Formats: sequence, C-alpha cells, structure tokens
Amino acid sequence: MQAIEKIGDYNNWITVILLFLFLSIVLLKILNAKRLKQNFFAFFDFSLIEDEDTEGINFFDTFQIIIFLFSVTTLSLLTYRFLDDKGVRISDGFSSYSSIFIILLVYFVVKGMLEFGLSFLFLIREGVRFFMISKSKYLYSLSFLLYIAFVLCEYAGVNHLFAYYLAGFLFVARFVSYSIRNKKLIFSKLFYFILYICAFEIAPLFVLFKLIF
Repeated sequence: MQAIEKIGDYNNWITVILLFLFLSIVLLKILNAKRLKQNFFAFFDFSLIEDEDTEGINFFDTFQIIIFLFSVTTLSLLTYRFLDDKGVRISDGFSSYSSIFIILLVYFVVKGMLEFGLSFLFLIREGVRFFMISKSKYLYSLSFLLYIAFVLCEYAGVNHLFAYYLAGFLFVARFVSYSIRNKKLIFSKLFYFILYICAFEIAPLFVLFKLIF
C-alpha cells in the first residue's frame, strides 16, 4: 500500500520511464531470450560471454540498439536522482533528465565510434574485438542491476545510498573484471592500454562532470 501511495505522489514521468524500461526488457526477451540472459548474468558468469558468438554480433541490430538505450536511460535516471539528492538545483525535472540523457547518449555513441575507428586505424580490430564486446556486456549487465536497485529505492523504501554505492562498486568491479579477463591483450599492448584509459575512460569523465555540474 505504501508503495502504491509512493507511486501516486512521485513524478509521473519517472514512473513512465521505469515502465518503459520494463517493457524494453520484455521486448528483449521476445527478440532473443538467450542473449538477454547472457547480458543479464555477464557480471556473474563470464563463460556466458565466452560462449557467445562474438563474430556474429551486429551493433546495429534491433536487440543491440534496445539494450544500449536501456543502459543509457537507466544510467541517466540514476545520475538525475543523485544530483537531485545532492541538492543540485534542478528547475524542471524532466527537462533536466532529458539533458543528462542526451549528454550520456552522445558520450557513449562518440566514445564507441572513436574506439571502433581507432581499432581500424591501427589495424587491431580483431585483436581488441572481444575486449570491446566484453566491456559492453559488463555495462549492460550493470545497467540491469542498477535498474532493479533504482526501483527498490524509489518504491520499496530502500535508501538511495544503496544504489549509489552499488553503482560505484559495480563500475570498479567492471573495470577490474574486463581487465583481468583480457590481461594477455593488455600486457602485450600495455602502452596503448594506458593511452586508452586516459583518453577514453578518464578524460571523458572529467568532461561529463563539467557538463552535468
């Protein structure tokens, strides 16, 4: 009953977005239940990524587009809620959320295009393909977990700090996991990996921080 009252009192647009995300999961299951399972449990069972046919993955198919938008939308919601809880002035909720969504969407799209383009430029596409795919799978798995955490925090009375600490832990665990799983590639190309971390992981975060705050 308390959860129902909470939904009624809360911003309707957040409820609509959460419902949209739930329907996205249903659609992903209809499109390919096996791939949905592989993406959801990637954080807990790396063999699911290893067993998937990475050569046959098309980043522009319907499944990939939906799961990518799901991840961006979830991360945007969490970022919006974090800023709201921290007292950052937000004049219009949905307008502010839309700005965050666009910033994150552009960030991930541009980052992905640059990674893909540079892998072609340096003729290392095949060598780094599995690394890039595993990194994406971890992000999708992380987004599913954060979606569940967000719903619990908003409608089940769980403290928002739980979602924020979980997000921090998962992002660190994601970096450690895909680094360990690809250690042979990383050590053989250590100089390029350090450049990658600085150019594509650290620097963009500073830019995002400036844009959002």
